Amino acid sequence: MVTRTVLTGLSGFMSLATLALAAPAGPLTPLEWGGGGPLTVEALPRVTYTAHRGGALEVPENSMSGLVAAYQRGTAQVIDVDTRILRDGTLVAMHDETLDRTTTSKGPVRSLTLSQWRKVRLRPRAGLPGSWRAERPPTVAEILDRFGGRIVLMLEAKDPRSLRTLGSLIRARGLTRSVFVNSNEPRVAARAHGMGLLAQLWRSKAQMRTDRPALWAGFVDVLDVDHKARDLDLLRAVHSGVPRVWAHTVTTPRQRDRALRLGCNGVITDAPGLLARTPSKGG
Repeated sequence: MVTRTVLTGLSGFMSLATLALAAPAGPLTPLEWGGGGPLTVEALPRVTYTAHRGGALEVPENSMSGLVAAYQRGTAQVIDVDTRILRDGTLVAMHDETLDRTTTSKGPVRSLTLSQWRKVRLRPRAGLPGSWRAERPPTVAEILDRFGGRIVLMLEAKDPRSLRTLGSLIRARGLTRSVFVNSNEPRVAARAHGMGLLAQLWRSKAQMRTDRPALWAGFVDVLDVDHKARDLDLLRAVHSGVPRVWAHTVTTPRQRDRALRLGCNGVITDAPGLLARTPSKGG
């Protein structure tokens, strides 16, 4: 059996239900594809907006309800999710190494099995707009089954050991042109590229001071740069030959506009709704 998450209502908060479906004989295919194929990176606009962790200033991060809200609002063309691996090899959506900050539980994520994971409940951050209920954090398979092919996804492999499993999940669903696999390590990006996946590499302000991003142009599909970096370092990334250079983690229109003026062709933001409401002056 495979469990897919479906939307049952939206009124101040997202209410979720699960529907158990018999697994098909072949690879999973989102019902929304109909007779066509999945949405791919080729459909992305010239300037692309990514909802970081679903838009962590606007929705509960890495939650199914938050991801559904981000998708339905349509303020970003890519949805970002962090991934970690459980003790039994299951990939799940979680940023931190521990459960402490974002859930009602405590302890390391990697110590859990899937059955234990299903008992974890997310704790929505105080101050989020709207009203959100505690919910079980999703697995990566559930996210791919719900959104795969309907919107481009960005999945960060927090544990490089999970790359083979992550690649298998993506390939089984026919989503190799629909999902970016993100890492901070060039060697992991090179491995992802070698596996036929879309490789994304993120770099910090400090790392960018000595980076030579032109060396990565042959295997990186998105260079994910720190918006706080110096103009010189951002310009070196923009002119590196990597086809997409997106600035993270943008929270204000001013930060976005600077990144776009310097030549970035996308932003990764915790506030996609705010940016959508504020016209760009980035040139």
